[in-house]
Amino acid sequence: MEPGTLVYDPATGKVGEYQDNTGPYVMLRPAGGGREWQADPARIRVATLEERLRAGVRAANDRSREGLSPDPNRPPVPVSGCAACEELAVRRDQARAAFDGSAVTDANVLLRQHQRKEHGGEPAGRRIFRYVPYSIVQDASALPEYQAYCVSGEVEDCGATSGPRPSPAEVEEWQRRHTQETRHLRYRRSFADYAVLERQG
Repeated sequence: MEPGTLVYDPATGKVGEYQDNTGPYVMLRPAGGGREWQADPARIRVATLEERLRAGVRAANDRSREGLSPDPNRPPVPVSGCAACEELAVRRDQARAAFDGSAVTDANVLLRQHQRKEHGGEPAGRRIFRYVPYSIVQDASALPEYQAYCVSGEVEDCGATSGPRPSPAEVEEWQRRHTQETRHLRYRRSFADYAVLERQG
């Protein structure tokens, strides 16, 4: 198993990143970071998509409750036209140029605080994310479309097209007629439909 693989530990009911083997156990770290724990390698399994999504949402909420940005690695962007934002951004750029990581972090913290206070930014502690499962299904209210394009030709494609048709049989019939008339044999076919997301549960 590769380090970083998200696995489900039934003993704790948690999803964690596989880190390494330690004696008879494997070491797992919470998806959003934190203290590692030991798990029985015989019981863990690769996390399902839904389990991974739930773990990601939980990690974002945990960071939010701690007063951190949902993406703490992304530096804040100055608000256009705000002198204070621009000043802090310049200070950050100067710190980067001087390879002063501590000063860069200080500038980012001050910029976030300023934006929350002066620009109506919602305090990070109030941001709660919820995972909602959806299914993607074909939209029954719209008919699918089928189409063929003649791409025969030595120098350039013929370019003839069947136009959108409601069934593949009509497109195939157009291809037969076009081949009889032109002796062209190569077509590019396409299918298009509409999809909607339906909430599960």
